[in-house]
Amino acid sequence: MRIAIVTDAWHPQRNGVVRVIATLAERVRAFGHVAAVIEPGAFPTLPCPGYAEIPLSLFPGRRLDRILEDFGPEAVHIATEGPLGWAARAWCRRRGHPFTTAYHTKFPHYIRARTGIPLAWGYAAIRRFHAPSSAVLCPSASVYRELREWGFTNAAPWSHGVDIDTFRPQAKDFVDVPRPLFLYVGRVAVEKNLPAFLALDLPGTKMVVGDGPARSALMRRFPKTDWRIADGDAELSRYFAAADAFVFPSRTDTFGLVMLEALASGVPVAAFPVPGPLDVVGDAPVGVLDEDLGAAALKSLDIPASLCREYACRFSWQTVVHEFLARLRPFGRASARPA
Repeated sequence: MRIAIVTDAWHPQRNGVVRVIATLAERVRAFGHVAAVIEPGAFPTLPCPGYAEIPLSLFPGRRLDRILEDFGPEAVHIATEGPLGWAARAWCRRRGHPFTTAYHTKFPHYIRARTGIPLAWGYAAIRRFHAPSSAVLCPSASVYRELREWGFTNAAPWSHGVDIDTFRPQAKDFVDVPRPLFLYVGRVAVEKNLPAFLALDLPGTKMVVGDGPARSALMRRFPKTDWRIADGDAELSRYFAAADAFVFPSRTDTFGLVMLEALASGVPVAAFPVPGPLDVVGDAPVGVLDEDLGAAALKSLDIPASLCREYACRFSWQTVVHEFLARLRPFGRASARPA
């Protein structure tokens, strides 16, 4: 099957959404399908206001139409709600083609955090985007329940997986810092609630690996934190494995793939008992979920690495791909233009 995956989030962005989409496309191809990822690199872009690392495609409609017609997809999956997502949605609707979408990011919560716009307004806009979708793939049970509560009648549960070959236990001496090492990996942005971690009175070292619009301000505010940026997945995996505990302070993530990557690396998780951590860790003995994040971080140090690794290995990408393919709504190959 020829599958078009349309996304506004792509390399060189480093976040869980990009990792999921890239791995999904790779694994779908391994199953014998032809998957084309249509992303901002094929379009003129401008930086997203307030988040310059994210390029937004400028008036992509006509060019996207040509790309889709040239490719001739038999199914379309729209991964994000940005300009490319809206343009792909319009292309499918004009032609009467079904399509699936995904809900990777809690935009209503992020918009409220930045602007104060009520959640109901944000969810109304997102619900409108997803309304014609055959299925809105939800990366966790919590997100599925939340969308159903907000009136998304087409929400559908979808598993997530982790690359256990890349993220695995490795030597702790990759970084030479006072122990224990409490690590956060991910975007450095207001919605990640990083001060809840960085303000904790913890022994050893607090380290942040990642970039984002809030990084400079937080570096000034928390100068004792060790700030790093990883060069590729191989180096990133070594940071994960070097940690003694992974601290995840976000309260608004749809899933939190970095927690699985930490667990696959043999590192226990400390987080708040909120959607995301509840879906990844839950009551499994591989992390501590507590409203007292400092206490959770300290308690997690006693969790054996072997338990974390064994637990993460249950999150199979094979299941993720099977569920994705089962949710697609093929419409037959569209007419392709001559190359």
